[in-house]
Amino acid sequence: MSFQKIAIALLLGGCLVVAGVSAMDILNPGMAPEKGTFDKPHGKLGTAGKGPWSGTTIAAGVDGKPLPGKVVKIVGEIIDISCYTQLGKHGTKHRDCGQKCLRAGQPIGLLTKEGKVYLLMDEEHDPRRDGLTNFRQAAIEHMAYVMEVTGTLTEVPGANIQALYVRGYLKQ
Repeated sequence: MSFQKIAIALLLGGCLVVAGVSAMDILNPGMAPEKGTFDKPHGKLGTAGKGPWSGTTIAAGVDGKPLPGKVVKIVGEIIDISCYTQLGKHGTKHRDCGQKCLRAGQPIGLLTKEGKVYLLMDEEHDPRRDGLTNFRQAAIEHMAYVMEVTGTLTEVPGANIQALYVRGYLKQ
């Protein structure tokens, strides 16, 4: 099928499938992770605490009550959310760019096998705010790797955002 026919089908909102290849495959070819698989992650990030939140997060909560959260382990590829949600980029071919984006402060994400994206952040509230954590550096080092991430999962009701707060990255 010619490029013009593909472009017309996309402009008309058609669901284009050519010999088993979808429009998304044509526009955003599969980009495989650098290291690790969803069945055998490259490594682990984060630690579980005694409860879902650290003392600094509890203290920072309104009346000492942060939003509910639960400690979970999720396997996924470390991505930069900006390039993924704007361009569909991830994987080995995007590693260098993704590392630059994270160094520049772009949001960190975790892309699961099912295609779900979680926002990743340092858990410790005041140290994170004051620049005393270094999870961002660990994410940069593991960009485009499939990792098992342990953290506190939370969701703001009605916001449709799920965040995974990762503990264990206080600077020494």
